[in-house]
Amino acid sequence: MKTFINGWRLLFTGKAGWDAIASEDRGVARTLLLHTVPFSLIPAVCWFYGVTSSGWEVADQTMRMTADSALPMVVMFFFACVAGIFFLGYMVHWMSTTYGDEAPISRGVTLISYTATPFFVAGVFGLFPILWLDIMVGVAVACYCIYLLYTGVGPVIRVTQERVFLYASALFAVALVSFVGLLTATVLAWDFVIAPEYTY
Repeated sequence: MKTFINGWRLLFTGKAGWDAIASEDRGVARTLLLHTVPFSLIPAVCWFYGVTSSGWEVADQTMRMTADSALPMVVMFFFACVAGIFFLGYMVHWMSTTYGDEAPISRGVTLISYTATPFFVAGVFGLFPILWLDIMVGVAVACYCIYLLYTGVGPVIRVTQERVFLYASALFAVALVSFVGLLTATVLAWDFVIAPEYTY
């Protein structure tokens, strides 16, 4: 329960919240099950409702996706979130020897999972898909996630303050490349696997 609560606390305390998270000794499975999985369900469930029930306005028409076509996309999105957290957490572990002592993969998964908390919580805006609002929220959330990454590397991974900026920048670059790869995979999936079906 404490793991889940710390995720919410981090949203409002920022840098100070990392100290409480860093003091907890947690394994990979615990972080994934008690933080990553429940928080990943927020955007998955909200966007499923939003695109199938609320819909969005296109040329004075309300467009929605059918539940049958939206469900596999949402399920894939959920598993992509969990897998992405684990992959980036492993990269934190893999890169740690370059910037200090080797950090266990559990600390890497903890850092990335909690850094992504604002992204997960912002998924509630998927209940009512509004393009301009989603873009504004997305930019704000991305900025805050970057801030959390830079402030969390020191206390969680326990690297020296002089190396925090370089380490966090390298992780940000890896995350950016991974995100582009995920977008590419999504486009390919839409074309060849699960093309969306719409109702008006």
